[in-house]
Amino acid sequence: MFRVAAASRRDRDEPGWLRGAPPPPWVRWPPPVLLAVICAIQLATPKTVDLSFLLAAVPPLAALSYGASATALLGGTVVLLLYLPGFGLGRPGDSDVLTVAFVALLSILFAWVRSRRDTQLVTVRTVAEAAQFAVLPPLPERVGPVRCAGLYRAAQGGTLVGGDLFDVRKGPSGVLALVGDVQGHGLTAVGTVAALLGAFREAVLDQPDLEGVAARLDRRLVVDSEEAEHAELFATAVLLEFRADAPELRIVSCGHPPPLLVRGGVVEELAVAPGAPLGLGIAGIAPPEEVTVGVKPGDWLLVVTDGVTEARDGSGAFYPLAERLSVLCADMRDDPAALTSAVWRDLMRFSGGVGDDVALLALSLDPEPDARPGPRGAPES
Repeated sequence: MFRVAAASRRDRDEPGWLRGAPPPPWVRWPPPVLLAVICAIQLATPKTVDLSFLLAAVPPLAALSYGASATALLGGTVVLLLYLPGFGLGRPGDSDVLTVAFVALLSILFAWVRSRRDTQLVTVRTVAEAAQFAVLPPLPERVGPVRCAGLYRAAQGGTLVGGDLFDVRKGPSGVLALVGDVQGHGLTAVGTVAALLGAFREAVLDQPDLEGVAARLDRRLVVDSEEAEHAELFATAVLLEFRADAPELRIVSCGHPPPLLVRGGVVEELAVAPGAPLGLGIAGIAPPEEVTVGVKPGDWLLVVTDGVTEARDGSGAFYPLAERLSVLCADMRDDPAALTSAVWRDLMRFSGGVGDDVALLALSLDPEPDARPGPRGAPES
């Protein structure tokens, strides 16, 4: 399950051939096809037609996708065809053949350099992906009685992690979730994201309430700011806890946009007291106010970062998430991953593109598969 999620996430963030990815398979076809077509046309046309100049394009095209050996083979074939008497490739002079031979040698060198660079890029990209997935691994489909799905889009192209974060963990008293947005975006904020996630995963295990978890996160940023010169680290976050002993949800907001509750097709913005952002040293002195909300199986909660709520269309209007969500949820209440994907597609249609990191987390209290009503021995859906 984790491997499938990681693979799909990597595919969505593939940078493309012209921005560092390996060339697609079709790039290997033009060099030999061009060589064969030129020879066929030249043999079928009168001797007065000279297409030999087109052969000079074969070695550079080969260098784009082939290694040095294959490029040398195609380049040598081109030079050999120009020298063959009676083949009909025009009447190239010695200077023309030497020019083509020189282009072929340069293409071989370019192919060798490109192959080494591609190998290094693959290694670097593999290490970078492993490091970023370690910071923000894909969510499981279920954590205890809570179904969940997250969608992440980093503002910086070619990266998987930026300045937003989310996580869902099972603690001693229930299931806890975190959605946050740290100062800055892109790779410059990844260190802060990693520190917050590490602090959250430890706090879930030994803090009895959400206020304690928020205080632990706040202390983490305060300590990191003191250790770094001229650093002022802060983050907004919302913490949620699905209690194991009662059908209720506890919420603490640290300057973050409030969650949205979807019940029976009706979308409600939960009234959560906005506390101070993390990193100001206030959470331990004046903890954020905790709000308790009753939840039922089938209710959905959607928590987003400001990359969603502050997205604008061409006229400058903000994205109306609450209004759109009721329509988007109509056919997707049983599939959290489909819901987050639908919100993302609708956001892109509305804004035409976002310039900030975007994170969406969908959560639903759902009984365990074995506790669902149904015939005994029925397979899981």
